[in-house]
Amino acid sequence: MRSSTKLFDFMASHLHFTLRPTRFPIRLATALLMTALAISSNQLCSAEKNSSTEKTNSAENDSIKKNASGEKDTSAAKDQNTPAKKNSPLTSIVESLTNSIDTGPLDEQIATDDPMRDMQSNAMREQSAAWGHWGHHPNKYSTWVNHSNRLVPLYTFGMTLSALRERGSLYSDRERLKKHFGKIPKGTYQPNAHYHDQIDVYDLQRIAADNGKRHIILMIFDGCDWQTTQAASIYKNADMLYDSGRGRGLTFQDYRGTVTDSVFISTTPRTGGCKFDVNSQIVVNENTDAGGGFDPTYAGPMPWHERDRIAYPIGQDRSRPHRFTDSASSATSLTSGIKTYNGSIGVAHDGTHAESIARELQREGFRIGIVTSVPVSHATPGAAYANNVTRKDYQDISRDLIGRPSSAHRTDPLPGVDVLIGGGWGEGTGKDDGQGNNFMPGNKYLHESDLDAVRLGPGESDPSHRKYIVAERTPGEPGHSVLTAAINRAIETGDRLLGFFGGKGGHLPFQTADGKYNPTFDVKGTEKYSDADITENPTLAEMTTAALRVLSAPAPNTSSNDETELPEFWIMLEAGDVDWANHANNIDNSIGAVLSGEEAFHAVTQWAEQNDAWDDTVVFVTSDHGHYFVIEDPQTIADANTNK
Repeated sequence: MRSSTKLFDFMASHLHFTLRPTRFPIRLATALLMTALAISSNQLCSAEKNSSTEKTNSAENDSIKKNASGEKDTSAAKDQNTPAKKNSPLTSIVESLTNSIDTGPLDEQIATDDPMRDMQSNAMREQSAAWGHWGHHPNKYSTWVNHSNRLVPLYTFGMTLSALRERGSLYSDRERLKKHFGKIPKGTYQPNAHYHDQIDVYDLQRIAADNGKRHIILMIFDGCDWQTTQAASIYKNADMLYDSGRGRGLTFQDYRGTVTDSVFISTTPRTGGCKFDVNSQIVVNENTDAGGGFDPTYAGPMPWHERDRIAYPIGQDRSRPHRFTDSASSATSLTSGIKTYNGSIGVAHDGTHAESIARELQREGFRIGIVTSVPVSHATPGAAYANNVTRKDYQDISRDLIGRPSSAHRTDPLPGVDVLIGGGWGEGTGKDDGQGNNFMPGNKYLHESDLDAVRLGPGESDPSHRKYIVAERTPGEPGHSVLTAAINRAIETGDRLLGFFGGKGGHLPFQTADGKYNPTFDVKGTEKYSDADITENPTLAEMTTAALRVLSAPAPNTSSNDETELPEFWIMLEAGDVDWANHANNIDNSIGAVLSGEEAFHAVTQWAEQNDAWDDTVVFVTSDHGHYFVIEDPQTIADANTNK
């Protein structure tokens, strides 16, 4: 009660200072106060209670620690459970919201020619929406900005899941549970479980390679649970086509150009966090008090059976306080097959390095590619290849990705990936304590000196395959053209390709539901793009096509005929902006991000069809974790698509 009173007094005082000079209407001021109160009561109090040290890495920090505009942190909750050092979380919430909303006659709801954008705007202003909400409070639009412990879909193309079903669920096997969790979490053993786990995705990739698949594609819609996918399908088709099962209406639900299958998987981590030393790259001790687990009697045995208005999916049920994962731990599970602590980049709970499927296959002769719509060294792309005790050590993670000496591989650097395309361009900073003593002022995601060290100059080639043809955002030049020129050169010379793009915040521009790039405000702020931001960056689909072309190109001077097999490769594709949109509680951006990822999946199927490659190809489409968007009125979402 004291915390709530203190919070209210702080907000009232701060709002008096910031809002009165601009004459914000009372309704908007109230909405801002309600937003901060609702989010803070759910998450800030627990953060203050549980915070211990900057090295307790249970963070979903890359999309939460930076807001959508790349400004200071504006979210009210973080897996890190560590209060901000300079600005309090309460100050950040208010600053973000007040600075992101245009002043004017906002007491009335605004109507434009973009109904979905209007729905998001009005829901934020009113802090309620009859059609849906974020969190388990139906009368408040935005009360939860973090992940959830929901089951998420896994779709396969090019192979069935019969091997998975024959083995049975992890959650019905006591010995496997003990192996991966160190114990059997309360309520987690379920002898009749029909859902599976993220670690099975690693096993499936290994099975595919062992069975002769030459092209293994892992596509991750970061933060995209069944409910998020359903919302995108409803909007795209202007109708609710399903209320259970695999779903339909999106390309990755409907595609039947090859054999396909689907199941649902749990994403819970081994533990919520641990203490570590980023400089020495050691894990000090595991946090055993905040463990993972999944209890279907609380969560529901399938996503459409989710119980209403419960706190279990967000780890706030006292009788079943199972932790939800962050993107680092989950990506480690997906690509290395282990349960670990939140914040881990390819590191087990005991500090040992895990070897990802990408590096296993690289040793076996596969080419390796990584494509993402967010910074190249963020959690998901990082955990696909690198090792680091913390996801926040971006520069060292990028060094692993491009084959440079890093804090985790000081004397024997990793080989590096063959194709790396993503964001992070232009993001400079003078200090970043989370990256340890070897942090270099400059680009926090991929330092300029590291990029220059691997950059091939004009006309140069590298027979050792340690350097890259670099395509980066270039003022005045279309991103697609810059990337295409680099693709053609890489195919001609056989060199590696590195594409470095993005805008403020390090990510590609957020696509909205209508296919444009004009986001409205949310709990993180307001994204605004110049024409250059849009034209100078390629889309995720264009980057996907670029990577597939380079990875599947025959070596130079190789004779080409109908009998020539395409080179073997493994690639991870990440639609990372789904997660950023859901953290921001922005349904317009969320749907747009799913549809942008759908276009990237379409690029994959086009490549497979054009190269007659389905016999040798397997595609896994999944998410790394869920959020907590609840659909109350699907028809309103359907009606928002006026172009259908």
